[in-house]
Amino acid sequence: MKKRSEQISEGEIGKPAVLSNQKCPICGKNTLTLVEAEREIPYFGRVSVYSMDCSNCNFHKADVESYSTRKSVKHTIEIKGADDLSIRVVKSATASVKIPRIIEITPGPASNGYITNIEGILRRILHQLEETKETEENRESSKKIKAHIKKIRRAMNGQETIKLIIEDPEGNSAIVSDRTIKK
Repeated sequence: MKKRSEQISEGEIGKPAVLSNQKCPICGKNTLTLVEAEREIPYFGRVSVYSMDCSNCNFHKADVESYSTRKSVKHTIEIKGADDLSIRVVKSATASVKIPRIIEITPGPASNGYITNIEGILRRILHQLEETKETEENRESSKKIKAHIKKIRRAMNGQETIKLIIEDPEGNSAIVSDRTIKK
Protein backbone atom coordinates (compact mmCIF):
# COMPACT_ATOMS: atom_id res chain seq x y z
CA MET A 1 0.00 0.00 0.00
CA LYS A 2 1.27 3.46 -0.87
CA LYS A 3 2.02 6.02 1.79
CA ARG A 4 -0.39 8.96 1.90
CA SER A 5 2.30 11.25 0.48
CA GLU A 6 2.59 8.96 -2.57
CA GLN A 7 -1.15 8.85 -3.28
CA ILE A 8 -1.21 12.31 -4.86
CA SER A 9 -1.10 11.79 -8.62
CA GLU A 10 -3.91 13.61 -10.44
CA GLY A 11 -2.69 16.29 -12.83
CA GLU A 12 0.88 16.06 -11.61
CA ILE A 13 2.73 19.33 -12.30
CA GLY A 14 5.98 18.74 -10.50
CA LYS A 15 7.60 16.49 -8.01
CA PRO A 16 6.15 16.87 -4.50
CA ALA A 17 8.32 18.79 -2.03
CA VAL A 18 9.00 16.53 0.95
CA LEU A 19 10.46 17.56 4.33
CA SER A 20 11.22 14.63 6.63
CA ASN A 21 12.19 14.45 10.29
CA GLN A 22 10.24 17.55 11.30
CA LYS A 23 8.91 18.18 14.81
CA CYS A 24 5.40 16.78 15.26
CA PRO A 25 2.94 19.27 16.85
CA ILE A 26 1.29 16.41 18.77
CA CYS A 27 4.05 14.16 20.15
CA GLY A 28 6.95 16.60 19.82
CA LYS A 29 9.27 14.05 18.16
CA ASN A 30 11.14 14.66 14.91
CA THR A 31 9.08 12.04 13.07
CA LEU A 32 6.80 14.28 11.00
CA THR A 33 6.89 14.30 7.20
CA LEU A 34 5.55 17.35 5.37
CA VAL A 35 4.52 17.03 1.72
CA GLU A 36 3.43 19.79 -0.66
CA ALA A 37 2.48 19.12 -4.26
CA GLU A 38 1.00 21.23 -7.05
CA ARG A 39 -1.77 19.69 -9.14
CA GLU A 40 -3.93 20.81 -12.02
CA ILE A 41 -7.57 19.79 -11.59
CA PRO A 42 -9.50 19.94 -14.89
CA TYR A 43 -12.26 22.60 -14.82
CA PHE A 44 -11.11 23.77 -11.37
CA GLY A 45 -7.53 24.95 -11.83
CA ARG A 46 -4.19 24.71 -10.11
CA VAL A 47 -4.16 23.63 -6.47
CA SER A 48 -1.62 22.94 -3.80
CA VAL A 49 -2.07 19.75 -1.80
CA TYR A 50 -0.50 19.67 1.66
CA SER A 51 -0.11 16.81 4.11
CA MET A 52 1.55 16.13 7.45
CA ASP A 53 2.12 12.58 8.69
CA CYS A 54 3.83 11.51 11.92
CA SER A 55 5.31 8.00 11.96
CA ASN A 56 5.40 8.01 15.77
CA CYS A 57 1.88 9.02 16.87
CA ASN A 58 0.07 8.62 13.49
CA PHE A 59 -1.01 12.27 13.43
CA HIS A 60 -2.32 13.19 9.97
CA LYS A 61 -3.46 16.50 8.55
CA ALA A 62 -4.11 17.34 4.89
CA ASP A 63 -5.59 20.20 2.93
CA VAL A 64 -6.14 21.53 -0.58
CA GLU A 65 -5.78 25.20 -1.55
CA SER A 66 -6.57 26.83 -4.86
CA TYR A 67 -3.96 29.15 -6.33
CA SER A 68 -6.66 31.55 -7.50
CA THR A 69 -8.65 33.70 -5.11
CA ARG A 70 -12.12 32.30 -4.74
CA LYS A 71 -15.38 33.35 -3.10
CA SER A 72 -17.51 31.27 -0.76
CA VAL A 73 -19.11 28.40 -2.69
CA LYS A 74 -21.94 25.95 -2.44
CA HIS A 75 -21.87 23.06 -4.92
CA THR A 76 -24.89 20.76 -5.23
CA ILE A 77 -25.32 17.70 -7.42
CA GLU A 78 -27.99 15.03 -7.72
CA ILE A 79 -26.40 11.60 -7.78
CA LYS A 80 -28.60 9.73 -10.24
CA GLY A 81 -26.61 6.63 -11.09
CA ALA A 82 -23.42 4.65 -10.88
CA ASP A 83 -21.81 6.81 -13.61
CA ASP A 84 -21.93 9.78 -11.24
CA LEU A 85 -19.62 8.04 -8.77
CA SER A 86 -16.56 8.98 -10.84
CA ILE A 87 -17.26 12.75 -10.74
CA ARG A 88 -14.22 14.53 -9.27
CA VAL A 89 -14.57 16.26 -5.88
CA VAL A 90 -12.12 18.74 -4.35
CA LYS A 91 -12.82 19.21 -0.63
CA SER A 92 -10.77 21.59 1.52
CA ALA A 93 -10.46 21.39 5.30
CA THR A 94 -12.89 24.33 5.63
CA ALA A 95 -15.69 22.66 3.65
CA SER A 96 -18.79 20.98 5.00
CA VAL A 97 -20.31 17.93 3.30
CA LYS A 98 -24.05 17.30 3.37
CA ILE A 99 -26.51 14.73 2.17
CA PRO A 100 -29.87 16.28 3.15
CA ARG A 101 -31.87 14.35 5.74
CA ILE A 102 -28.98 11.88 6.16
CA ILE A 103 -25.76 13.54 7.34
CA GLU A 104 -23.91 16.82 7.68
CA ILE A 105 -20.18 16.77 8.28
CA THR A 106 -18.93 20.15 9.48
CA PRO A 107 -15.26 21.15 9.49
CA GLY A 108 -13.32 21.29 12.72
CA PRO A 109 -9.69 21.37 13.87
CA ALA A 110 -9.13 17.76 12.74
CA SER A 111 -10.84 18.25 9.35
CA ASN A 112 -8.80 17.30 6.28
CA GLY A 113 -8.86 18.38 2.69
CA TYR A 114 -8.60 15.89 -0.14
CA ILE A 115 -9.18 15.24 -3.81
CA THR A 116 -11.45 12.28 -4.52
CA ASN A 117 -14.62 11.46 -6.43
CA ILE A 118 -18.27 11.10 -5.39
CA GLU A 119 -17.74 7.42 -4.64
CA GLY A 120 -14.88 8.34 -2.27
CA ILE A 121 -17.10 10.84 -0.45
CA LEU A 122 -19.94 8.31 -0.14
CA ARG A 123 -17.56 5.61 1.13
CA ARG A 124 -16.24 8.00 3.80
CA ILE A 125 -19.81 8.77 4.85
CA LEU A 126 -20.74 5.07 4.91
CA HIS A 127 -17.71 4.36 7.10
CA GLN A 128 -18.71 7.13 9.51
CA LEU A 129 -22.32 5.90 9.66
CA GLU A 130 -21.19 2.28 10.21
CA GLU A 131 -18.99 3.37 13.13
CA THR A 132 -21.85 5.41 14.61
CA LYS A 133 -24.26 2.48 14.21
CA GLU A 134 -21.87 0.19 16.11
CA THR A 135 -21.76 2.49 19.14
CA GLU A 136 -25.40 3.63 19.08
CA GLU A 137 -27.32 2.29 22.06
CA ASN A 138 -30.70 3.82 21.22
CA ARG A 139 -32.63 1.29 19.12
CA GLU A 140 -34.62 3.94 17.22
CA SER A 141 -31.46 5.88 16.32
CA SER A 142 -29.74 2.68 15.23
CA LYS A 143 -32.69 1.86 12.97
CA LYS A 144 -32.50 5.32 11.39
CA ILE A 145 -28.75 4.97 10.76
CA LYS A 146 -29.32 1.58 9.07
CA ALA A 147 -31.92 3.21 6.79
CA HIS A 148 -29.42 5.97 5.88
CA ILE A 149 -26.75 3.36 5.08
CA LYS A 150 -29.22 1.47 2.88
CA LYS A 151 -30.21 4.67 1.03
CA ILE A 152 -26.58 5.59 0.28
CA ARG A 153 -25.78 2.06 -0.93
CA ARG A 154 -28.87 2.12 -3.16
CA ALA A 155 -27.72 5.46 -4.60
CA MET A 156 -24.25 4.01 -5.27
CA ASN A 157 -25.92 1.17 -7.18
CA GLY A 158 -28.04 3.58 -9.23
CA GLN A 159 -31.29 2.53 -7.53
CA GLU A 160 -32.01 5.82 -5.78
CA THR A 161 -31.26 9.53 -6.24
CA ILE A 162 -29.60 11.55 -3.49
CA LYS A 163 -28.24 15.08 -3.30
CA LEU A 164 -24.63 15.86 -2.33
CA ILE A 165 -23.74 19.38 -1.17
CA ILE A 166 -20.26 20.80 -0.55
CA GLU A 167 -20.10 24.27 1.06
CA ASP A 168 -16.80 26.07 1.51
CA PRO A 169 -16.51 29.61 2.94
CA GLU A 170 -13.01 29.93 1.42
CA GLY A 171 -13.99 28.66 -2.05
CA ASN A 172 -11.32 25.95 -2.20
CA SER A 173 -13.77 23.11 -2.87
CA ALA A 174 -15.76 21.93 -5.89
CA ILE A 175 -17.82 19.16 -7.41
CA VAL A 176 -16.37 19.14 -10.92
CA SER A 177 -19.29 18.44 -13.26
CA ASP A 178 -21.37 20.40 -15.74
CA ARG A 179 -24.43 19.18 -13.77
CA THR A 180 -23.24 20.83 -10.54
CA ILE A 181 -25.36 23.74 -9.33
CA LYS A 182 -22.95 26.43 -8.07
CA LYS A 183 -23.88 29.31 -5.78
